[in-house]
Amino acid sequence: MDTRSVCALLLLAGVAPVVAGVTECDSSQQCVEGAAKTRLRETRAAENSLPASPRPLPLIAQTDSSIVTSPPTPSAAATAGAAAAAATGDTSNPNAFNPSVSVILSGGYAHLSQDPAAYRLSGYALSPDAGPGPRGFSLAESELSLAANVDPYLAGALTVSMAADNTLSVEEAFFQTTALSDGLRVKGGRFFSGIGYLNEQHAHVWDFIDSPLAYQAFLGGQFGDDGVQLRWLAPIDTYLDLGVEVGRGRGFPGSDNDRDGAGASAFYAHTGGDIGLGGSWRAGLSYLSAAPRARESVGMSAGPQGGRDLFTGASRLWIADFVYKWSPNGNPVRQNLKVQAEFFTRRETGTWVLDADGAAAVGPLTGDYRSQQRGGYAQAVYQFMPRWSTGFRYDRLARGSIDFSAVDPDTFAPHFDPTRSSALVQYAPSEFSRFRIQIAADRSRPGVTDNQVLVDYQMSLGAHGAHNF
Repeated sequence: MDTRSVCALLLLAGVAPVVAGVTECDSSQQCVEGAAKTRLRETRAAENSLPASPRPLPLIAQTDSSIVTSPPTPSAAATAGAAAAAATGDTSNPNAFNPSVSVILSGGYAHLSQDPAAYRLSGYALSPDAGPGPRGFSLAESELSLAANVDPYLAGALTVSMAADNTLSVEEAFFQTTALSDGLRVKGGRFFSGIGYLNEQHAHVWDFIDSPLAYQAFLGGQFGDDGVQLRWLAPIDTYLDLGVEVGRGRGFPGSDNDRDGAGASAFYAHTGGDIGLGGSWRAGLSYLSAAPRARESVGMSAGPQGGRDLFTGASRLWIADFVYKWSPNGNPVRQNLKVQAEFFTRRETGTWVLDADGAAAVGPLTGDYRSQQRGGYAQAVYQFMPRWSTGFRYDRLARGSIDFSAVDPDTFAPHFDPTRSSALVQYAPSEFSRFRIQIAADRSRPGVTDNQVLVDYQMSLGAHGAHNF
């Protein structure tokens, strides 16, 4: 068995080290060293006043962030023993199947020059939940997660999200196979789709405080669904991950409705590799198909308050993504660079009800609707010294073509391409905490610039799973 295979097994067993909000290891050797050397490195890093930062996760050993856990235990030997027992199904260890518990505490402050209640993306139908969030101090998305092996064949995970308005929601609740051969894996329940790059990641993993404009425009912020996922990690030297999903279609751009059959399906492929000793990359192509019925959205109707619009038809979305990571000699402790970009293109056809409630005094108007729109973002984050990082992101959406039989679409969707520029500074005292300041100029509407200043904190408590590349 080669070192990469051993690395993958150790990650699945929970032996590999964990970093909150960053990528974990990028060499097979570090995984093979095991938990004992990981704790030794952490001790030495603390003595040198540097954050212990294990190396990024190798592409060949990517795993699900909710399943791979590294519970804190009194000794490295105990950690390795418990993880091995859980991976092999050995129930002689009383802690082998105890769920790992983790909490992400997040909050912050937002200064917005424009009223967030009037937020619109010109020419785009938005999910009612899209937007920059509330002004002032608030609790950001905080999470409580439980994960454990069920038996030698299955594992399970639950993530509950707590929002600023004191509401709770189940972000993910799924089972996953652990013993299928030839790189196959089945997941069932509620989960974030594997399309694109950012979509599968929880918000606390994102480098920037908010999601890109393209995610808000095309996915309502983030696409999650209730369904089944089949994934195949090819047992070859080159990293190749293929996936297919079938689900209810409850999330934007779909709609939650009572019917038999599937309301959404997705396909994706990701590949990647290493560039020299310090670089690695991943690229992917994804497709999401949804069949919304009376999908509710805001933003297209004219008027100061906008209106509620309804869409029934077919939505087809393509996503291309690319990520590159670099660190000197593969060691990201002092310096590292991450560059990522995603491009979206969507076509929708069906029936549109504009201003269904008449709130914008332009409807209701019903007619045939057809649109083709695109957009994306590019960003780079550079850690220039231990604990300190800076980043820049540029978002751009193209209005594209919109045809609406009931009225000239130029009356409610003028030709304008929304853009946003964001800059970030981050201070991370350790792997388990970070503070960020983000400034942005959001030009989502003609003649209006929303100057934004966002500040947030994130704290990771308890065991927390390894994150994907």
